[in-house]
Amino acid sequence: MKNPYIFGYLPFMTVVFYAFTFGVYAVGVSIDLFHEIGLYEGMREFLSDIQLRMFLLVLYALFFFMFFSALKLIGETIHNSAMLFFSKDLEGKSYVEARAGSVIYFIGAIATAAGIHSIEIMGLLFLLTTIIYFIYTVFKLSKFMSLANMIGLIAFEVIIWGVLLSGIVYILLKLYNGVLASLPI
Repeated sequence: MKNPYIFGYLPFMTVVFYAFTFGVYAVGVSIDLFHEIGLYEGMREFLSDIQLRMFLLVLYALFFFMFFSALKLIGETIHNSAMLFFSKDLEGKSYVEARAGSVIYFIGAIATAAGIHSIEIMGLLFLLTTIIYFIYTVFKLSKFMSLANMIGLIAFEVIIWGVLLSGIVYILLKLYNGVLASLPI
């Protein structure tokens, strides 16, 4: 008998790994920035180098933990809403079938440790992991849905993510332009 909860801890561990790898990168960037602007020596009067790095790591890891947890929550909500609209599976077998895909994100989170000194590599690994997970999920769900329902599910998720990300980019650009307009030049 196979235990259905064997991978239950993986989403939490995945978020923790992503939070720490991105946090370690942010600590390195912050320390370099502190050296450039001359703030590092002043901070060293209060904290040792290890204490400063640990303090920053805890702050950044907590921030990235919240960020990736929010992404996971939003992603699951969008996916479950799409399944509500397009799936005909009333017993939840498709949900159990696709849940094993959390191993993909776990492997991707571990792989980001290899690129811990490059935000481009870590971001690319996260994006690649997301694409592989999406393909895996679509493949696993394809046996529970018709072609039309599958196209609807994919379109729904892509459109919702596109609208969400476009809205965030729009807000950030408006904020940036507002700050630039308020600067005295």
